[in-house]
Amino acid sequence: MASPAADDYLKTVYSHTEWQDEAITPSALAAKLGVAPSSVTEMVKKLGAAGLVSHVPYGAVRLTPAGEARALSMVRRHRLIETWLVGDFGYAWDEVHDEAEVLEHTISDRLLGKIDERLGHPRFDPHGDAIPDADGHVHRAAFVLLGSAPTAHEGRVLRVSDRDPGLLRALENVGLVVGRAVTVQGADRVTLDGRTVALPAEAGDAVWLTA
Repeated sequence: MASPAADDYLKTVYSHTEWQDEAITPSALAAKLGVAPSSVTEMVKKLGAAGLVSHVPYGAVRLTPAGEARALSMVRRHRLIETWLVGDFGYAWDEVHDEAEVLEHTISDRLLGKIDERLGHPRFDPHGDAIPDADGHVHRAAFVLLGSAPTAHEGRVLRVSDRDPGLLRALENVGLVVGRAVTVQGADRVTLDGRTVALPAEAGDAVWLTA
């Protein structure tokens, strides 16, 4: 079943478990996609019939190998486009998510390959998310969520969630960006460049560090 909606479902299921192990429930899937639970039920049944997800009533939704391969293909498209927009068009990291959501469904495989080649085959997007290679392989360092990191933990910022543009701007304003070395003082406080900075409360659940 080839449709942008199906691709969005598969990508969302994949992304939910990319940085943690708990499988996504239909209600959580509906919340992330901003659709009615009944719409999720209908689409999950279609995806299951197509062999792309496995699901039992009231249970979690999981990707099959075929579903994961297709999800990784869409994730690759999205993240390469985000990287392209930042690198070649001067977009800020808080501006690219919605643009990529549209473009990922429209550009050809040939153009995507040219973008990848032009960018030098990047491994990570502007938010630190790993870009799957053309074969669907993902390379990611061991990580810990900021909110779960112990006090005095030293690490480098691996990834910042792109779900909240306002949070991205706030973190950039204090210098907490991908690649920056920090020492954890708490879920909402880190030391970087020799200074301790306060972070928005949401940062604890949106910033990942090297383990």
